[in-house]
Amino acid sequence: MAHPVTNGAMIRCSFGIAPGSLVVLPLAMVTTGSQPVATIFDNKPLLNILPFGMCNSATNPAVIAARAAALGSPVPGPCLPVVTAPWAPGSPGILVGGKPLLNNTSKCMCAWSGVIEVVTSPAITVMTP
Repeated sequence: MAHPVTNGAMIRCSFGIAPGSLVVLPLAMVTTGSQPVATIFDNKPLLNILPFGMCNSATNPAVIAARAAALGSPVPGPCLPVVTAPWAPGSPGILVGGKPLLNNTSKCMCAWSGVIEVVTSPAITVMTP
C-alpha cells in the first residue's frame, strides 16, 4: 500500500544537492490533513517542483558550463528542473479532480537524467491501493 502525496511533501532528485518540497495548489478542492492532495500532473517545474539547490548531472548545460569555467574540475551548477512527463505510476484507480492521485511510490524524470522521487509526505496516516 502507498500513501497519498500532499502539499509540503519532501522530494529529492538523484542529481540534486538539497531536498525540495512539492507545492500543490488547491485546485481540486480535495485535502487530507488540511493539505491539498497531489495528482500525477503536479509536475510543473518552478510551480510544483522547485530547484534542488545545485545539480551534479553531466548532461545539464549549467553543470557543463560550470565545469568548463573550472577548467574541467567536477563542480555542480545551478539546478533548474526540466520535467516533461507526469509522475508515474500514481494511483490510477483513485481520481482527484479527474486526475490520478500521486502516491509516494511515484517518480518522475528530469530532462537532465535525474530521477525525482517522494521522500516523505505529510499524509502518512492514509493508505491508498
